[in-house]
Amino acid sequence: MKSSHLNLYVSILAALVALPIAPHAQAAATTNALAGIDTAETPRVTQTVNANAVAPLQNTHLSLLDRATPSASVADDTPMNHMQLVLKRSALRQSALDALMAAQHDPQSPKFHRWLTPQQYGAAFGVADADIAAVTSWLQAQGFTVHGVYPNKMQIDFSGNAGQVKRAFHTQENRYTLNSVSHIANSGDISVPNALQGVISGAAGLTDLHPQKQHIAPRVAQFNTGTQKFKLDEASSASKAANGPIKPQAIGFTNGARGLVPYDLAKMYGVDQLRSSGITGKGITIAVVEDSSMVPADWTNFVSQFNLTSFGGSYAQIQPQATGFTNCIDPTIANPGEDDGETLLDAEWSTAMAPGAHIVVASCDDSNGSNFFGGVFTAATNLINGSDRPNVISASYGYGEGYTDAASKSAIDLMWAQADVEGISVFVSSGDSGSNPSFNGSVIAGVGVDANALGTSPNVTVVGGTDTADVLDGTTSKYFSKTLNSEYGSALSYVPEIPWNQSCGNSVAATSMGFASALAFCKEYLKYDPYGYYITSEGGSGGPSSVDRKPAWQRQIRNAAKDQSRDVPDVALFADSYGNDTFVITCTAAYPCTPNFTAPVELSGGTSLSSPMFAGIQALIDQGLAARGLDASQGNAAPTLYALAAQEYGGASGAAPTSLAACNADNGAKGTAGCVFHNVTRSGISAQCIQQLPSLVTPDCYFYGTVSNYEGLFGPVQVGLTSTSATQYNAKTAAYLSQPGWSFAAGLGSVNAKNLLAAWKSFVNAP
Repeated sequence: MKSSHLNLYVSILAALVALPIAPHAQAAATTNALAGIDTAETPRVTQTVNANAVAPLQNTHLSLLDRATPSASVADDTPMNHMQLVLKRSALRQSALDALMAAQHDPQSPKFHRWLTPQQYGAAFGVADADIAAVTSWLQAQGFTVHGVYPNKMQIDFSGNAGQVKRAFHTQENRYTLNSVSHIANSGDISVPNALQGVISGAAGLTDLHPQKQHIAPRVAQFNTGTQKFKLDEASSASKAANGPIKPQAIGFTNGARGLVPYDLAKMYGVDQLRSSGITGKGITIAVVEDSSMVPADWTNFVSQFNLTSFGGSYAQIQPQATGFTNCIDPTIANPGEDDGETLLDAEWSTAMAPGAHIVVASCDDSNGSNFFGGVFTAATNLINGSDRPNVISASYGYGEGYTDAASKSAIDLMWAQADVEGISVFVSSGDSGSNPSFNGSVIAGVGVDANALGTSPNVTVVGGTDTADVLDGTTSKYFSKTLNSEYGSALSYVPEIPWNQSCGNSVAATSMGFASALAFCKEYLKYDPYGYYITSEGGSGGPSSVDRKPAWQRQIRNAAKDQSRDVPDVALFADSYGNDTFVITCTAAYPCTPNFTAPVELSGGTSLSSPMFAGIQALIDQGLAARGLDASQGNAAPTLYALAAQEYGGASGAAPTSLAACNADNGAKGTAGCVFHNVTRSGISAQCIQQLPSLVTPDCYFYGTVSNYEGLFGPVQVGLTSTSATQYNAKTAAYLSQPGWSFAAGLGSVNAKNLLAAWKSFVNAP
C-alpha cells in the first residue's frame, strides 16, 4: 500500500469514528452480507412502554429561544405535518458504519466503492424492526398518524397537531419573532418514555425554521451593444423580488455589468478542455434539491441560447416520494407559473458545467405547513432512500447551526452519511453572508460567527464563493475580450480570484480605493452612508462548526484551522462580485434569453451558483473515471480533494512545496496551468455587523462607528466588522481572511477541472 493511501485511510477512519461535539442521532440493524460486517443484535427496547414514565432528550429545542419571549402559544388544533422521528443506532452499529465508510474511500480496500442500497444500509445499520415497532406503536397511541418508516430504518414520518405534540413530547409549541419573521418552535426539550430513550434521538419538524435559499435577488438588465455590458434595472419588479429592494453599492467600477455565460466559466475552470475530449457529464445524473419549481422551458431556452444542445443533456422535474407513502407535494408558484430563481439557477448552471448530464430538479413544498422540516430535506432524503438515486446532489440552501436544534441537525447529518455510503457525492452552498449563513445577505445582528448546518456534516463537500479580481485590480483587458464571441462569452483564460465580499470589509476593494485597510475603508464609507442604508454582509460564508468534529483528512492540509471543529468551506467557485460588476445570466419565464440579448435578461449569483457548478464538475470527473472502467459514483468528494490539495499545498507540518506558491490564484492562467487548485490568498469574508444596546448584543464583532438607524431599528446603532475579538480588528482577528493553503474564506480554492480529473484518476487507480 502506498504511504499516501495508508495515511488517507487512517485519516478517514479516525475522522469518521470521532463522535460529534454535540449529541447526534445514530441507528441499529442485522447482518449484511455485502457490507461484510456482522451487525446482528437483539432489540434494545426491553421494557414495557409507559407514556407516563418519561425523561427529557437534551438539546432538542433551539437554545436561542431561551432568551426570547413568545408572542403567543400555538393553538392545539394547528396541523404539524410530516415530522420526522429521528432514531438512534447503537454504538456497535455506529462503529461498524464508520469502519465501512473509511474502507469505501480507501483505494486499497476490498470494500473501496462497494456502495450500499438504502435497503442494505437499513438492514445493516438501521434500528431493529422490533424497536421500530415499539416506537411506532407509541406514536400511534399518542394519536399521531404514522405514514411510514424509511428504508434506512433511521426515521419515521408522522403527522399530528400541536396539541398532540404537547401531550406526547411534553413541550409547548409557541410563536416567536426572529429577525422580524414569525416562527413556530417548541419552547423546551422534548421528553419521551424511558423505555424508548435508547432508540430515539429526537423529533425534527417541531420548528418551522429550515434551510433557506442562498442566492442574491436577481437583477433585470438590458444588454448594450455599444458597451458590450448590461445596464441594471434596479427599479424592476424582478429586482425587488421576495428579498426586498436591491441596495446598490455606493461605488461601481464599470459603465455596466458583466454577464458571464457558460463559455466563460468553462474557460475559467478548464471545463472547455474536457469537453474537447468528449467529457461532458454524459451518463451521470445530477439532482438539485429544491423547495420550489421552475418552468422546464427555462432550461431548454438556456441550453439553446448558449449552444449546449449538441452535448445531449436532459432534464426532468420530479416530486420524489418516500417508499409507501406521499410526503412530497408539488411546490406550485402562482406567478409567473412555477418559476423560482433559485431552482432555475441550480438547474441551468449545473448544466453549464456538465452539458451532457441528466439534470433532475427534485422539489418538495414546505409552505402552508405541508412539511415543517422543509421541502429541501424531504426531497433529498426521499432521493437517497429511493430506487433511482443520482450520482450527484447539489443543495443550495442553508441556515446557521445556531438556528438548528440537535434533532434537526442529527437528521441532516444522518441523511448525508447515508448518501455517502450509497456513493452519492453531495455539494452544499456555504452561505451568502460572511461568517454567518443565517442572514443570507442581510447585516449580521445578534449572532456573530456560525456555519451552515446543512453543510457541516463530514460527509458532504461545502462550496464557498469567489469573485474575479480583474475589475478591482484593473487587469480586465488581460483576462476578458472587449467583445462577445458567438457563444456570448468573453473570458480568455483563468481569471485570478478573491473571496466574494460585497461589504466594505473587502480589503482588495479598500486597496483599490487607496485605503490602507478594510477598517479604514469602512470608516470612510460610513461618512457617506451615515444612516446605514447600504450596510451589507453579503458575500461567501465560512466558519467552524459548533456541532461536528473536524475529520482527520481536513487536519492534514497546510494552514488548517487549529480547532476541533469541522470547518467550511472545502472549495470555492465564482459566486458574485463587489460593486455589482459581474453576475451570471439566467434564462427565466419572465425574462427569456433571446438571440443577441435583444430583450432584458436576469442576472444572478451567490453560493447557490457555486454549489451546482461544482456538482457539474463532479459529473465530469465521474464520467471521466467511468470511461477508464472505474466507478462512476465517488461518494463524498472532500476526502479526495484534500488528499490532492496536500500534494500541491503541503501537509499541516513540514516545509512548503514550491507548488504552494506556484498554484496561487494571483499567478493567473500561465502560472497555474499545471495546478489542480487555484489557491485564493487575498482579502477575506469579514463583513459588517450591527448591534443595538441594550437589547441586541452581537458577539464576534469589532464595532467602529454608529448609524442613526438601520432597517426597522431606531436609535443609536453600532456598526462594525466581524472579528474574533471585540476589542480589535486586524489580520489576526478578522473573521475571516484568506491565506496560502486552506482558509475559512475560500477553502482550498477553485479548481482546474482537466487537471483535477487527471489527478483523481491517478489517486483512485494507483497501484
